[in-house]
Amino acid sequence: MFFFMLSFNLILPEMNGFISNLGGSTIKGSIIFLFSIAAGISRPFAGKLADLIGRKRSVYIGLIIAISASISYAFTGTLFLLLVLRFAHGLSAGFAPTGATALLTDILPEGRKGAAMGLWGTFISLGIGIGQSLGSFIFAHSNYEILFVTSAAFGILAMLLLSPIKETLTEQKKFNCKQLLIQWEDVLEPTIKPAALIMLLTAISSGVIFVLTPDYSTFLSIENKGYFFGIYVLSTIGIRLVFASLSDRIGRRETMLIGSALLIFSMILLSLANDIWSYSFAAIIFGLATGISSPTLFAWTADLSLSHRRGTGSGTLFIALEMGILIGSGLTFLFYKNTIETARICMLIAAACGFLAFIFLLLQIRKARLIHASSNA
Repeated sequence: MFFFMLSFNLILPEMNGFISNLGGSTIKGSIIFLFSIAAGISRPFAGKLADLIGRKRSVYIGLIIAISASISYAFTGTLFLLLVLRFAHGLSAGFAPTGATALLTDILPEGRKGAAMGLWGTFISLGIGIGQSLGSFIFAHSNYEILFVTSAAFGILAMLLLSPIKETLTEQKKFNCKQLLIQWEDVLEPTIKPAALIMLLTAISSGVIFVLTPDYSTFLSIENKGYFFGIYVLSTIGIRLVFASLSDRIGRRETMLIGSALLIFSMILLSLANDIWSYSFAAIIFGLATGISSPTLFAWTADLSLSHRRGTGSGTLFIALEMGILIGSGLTFLFYKNTIETARICMLIAAACGFLAFIFLLLQIRKARLIHASSNA
């Protein structure tokens, strides 16, 4: 997962410039928007197939799509083709993480799910942060073609590393086209709805950040467009290494309350940033927020998922993630006008969505305590 995340994040900081060169400077948000739509559409298929034909096969499908899309960017000369490829590339993010998370959930030890997801999330965050920072570095010393081929190479490496991993689905079925017929129960796993709602509300901030931080770095005269993610990843790794098992000790909802409060604070700080120091501080706080929240949500989902529906449960959580990123990137269509002032408006709206998650968690904690008190009585 580290190399898969590195692969598609490697190109993100430079995609705003790439789409502008093709005449799409006014639709930069489509880079994340189309990717997220495709990922969200593919999640139910990925979850269902992971539960039927195998976790690894779902991951392989995602990796093959990612490698193909990365290579194809190098031959893209029109805006329309780029948008088609962004949609196709998004399908890979639907299959690979869903299958991999289901595989991981199968082997998690009881009482250590939070710690395990913290380690899992650390490598995902490393892939995001190193990918975004390394992407700008590679482009500064080469060109778009080299950047895209490098992205594909990391996807190939991920595929090679997947090969020796043991399949955890004990009863695998042969693939047939009928398995692609999706019903509502394949889209939404009811048992994990609370975790999915929190994921959706908090992921809106990520959607805004994915689209705007490359331009925001330029506004603040920071040469590396992946600078924010370089700082963020160091912060999130640090917090995960120290507090990986926090949710195992104090509870999933209580830990998420801390994470959502930090998220709100980080987005407000980011909206106020006017130099590299305040920008860096906002990135650190955002890293703390995601470092606490992400493994907690995945551990919470593992708690709530039925054993024979773990692929669907993982898919549901990822659908919520993609919907949140989709909404966040969609906000840039509505409010971002290539100015730092309009970028700040988007960040404050994202902070407000984080506040809604905070309120919902308070209600969830209160409900859980009332149920506990009632059962004791």
